[in-house]
Amino acid sequence: MAVEPVTPLTPRPVRRRLLVQEWRRLTLLHWPIDPALVAGLLPAGTRPDTLDGVTYVGLVPFEMYRVGLLAGPGLPYLGTFPETNVRLYSVDDAGRRGVVFRSLDAARLIPVLCGRAALRLPYIWSSMRIQRAEDVITYTSRRRWPGPRGLPSRVTVRIGAPIAEPSPLEQFVTARWGLHVSWYGRTLYLPNEHPEWPLHQAELLDLDDGLRGASGVPVPDGPPVSVLYSPGVPVKFGPGRLL
Repeated sequence: MAVEPVTPLTPRPVRRRLLVQEWRRLTLLHWPIDPALVAGLLPAGTRPDTLDGVTYVGLVPFEMYRVGLLAGPGLPYLGTFPETNVRLYSVDDAGRRGVVFRSLDAARLIPVLCGRAALRLPYIWSSMRIQRAEDVITYTSRRRWPGPRGLPSRVTVRIGAPIAEPSPLEQFVTARWGLHVSWYGRTLYLPNEHPEWPLHQAELLDLDDGLRGASGVPVPDGPPVSVLYSPGVPVKFGPGRLL
């Protein structure tokens, strides 16, 4: 089976829009992990995607902006909210690379309920906030429903210089053109498309996080090996395909 290459733009453009949104003010933290430790957490028909024999677990806080159906326009209030996801990286038997979300904390209840029901994504309603002072940005979160109620998360980074040429690891964790999810007894692949990521170096100043452990992912020791920031990209999702 040939696995699709890691490319800065999607090799499979989205022709029909199912959803539109923007991802803004993102911080991406990543830790290496043994693929054998997370293989059992992925949907049927997928396996851990690896770079030089290693896979990664990501913690990604950001602002979801103007989620909307079809071609949009997105919703200014219900469709705009802070979110933090815990993610793994997958590849299926067709060679499509993707993301598997182990949890998605979000600050709007209605999108949480819709995401859980329609796409079976593990959305969780949380109290969340994003604050920025000059080049320092802080994301805070505390869970509401479902539990564990009160579970906290706090990430603070200092935003650095733009990255002119992303490294292989930086490309591996950002050039993802779909997601895999267990969907009513089957595995669904939902493709997406967006412009090339504008990435910045970032320095982790503070991390107080229980989300990775609560998602069932083994928590690696030590600091993340990759800390990135991006001002964001507009995104469109196409219709899902069952494996």
